[in-house]
Amino acid sequence: MGIEIERKFLVVSDAFKAEAERSKAYRQGYMVGSGLASVRVRISGDEARLNIKSATLGVTRQEYEYPLPIEDARHMLDELCAKPLIEKVRHYVRHGAHLWEVDVFEGDNAGLVVAEIELGAVDEAFERPAWLGDEVSDDPRYYNSNLGKHPYKDW
Repeated sequence: MGIEIERKFLVVSDAFKAEAERSKAYRQGYMVGSGLASVRVRISGDEARLNIKSATLGVTRQEYEYPLPIEDARHMLDELCAKPLIEKVRHYVRHGAHLWEVDVFEGDNAGLVVAEIELGAVDEAFERPAWLGDEVSDDPRYYNSNLGKHPYKDW
């Protein structure tokens, strides 16, 4: 069983861009968003993945991820996923001993910038970059699965 320990923060400046190692565009959608789990299809470049994540609130969740044929993923996004799709550019930023993923959202979620860090333990210490703002790990509005149902533009 896969377990994800992830903390999520708002970003207060674009200073992270100068530190980014690389960036990738993502297009993703959700097929199931029940109270138990979300099922996500994601395409980035020429890779596609199916992700199943428990709907547990907080920093620790069960997570499973599998590769998908790219054409199947495109069809699923177009035909099976709820709209609007989530579109974002993810910037990978190394700070201290950790790799941060900073998502700059586009489309209906434009203006939202969120940083995530995956940890090995709930109480693992990490260095806070100067561009990091308030923690939103326990706020379900910032879960990607909810941004498709309640886009940032409507807040």
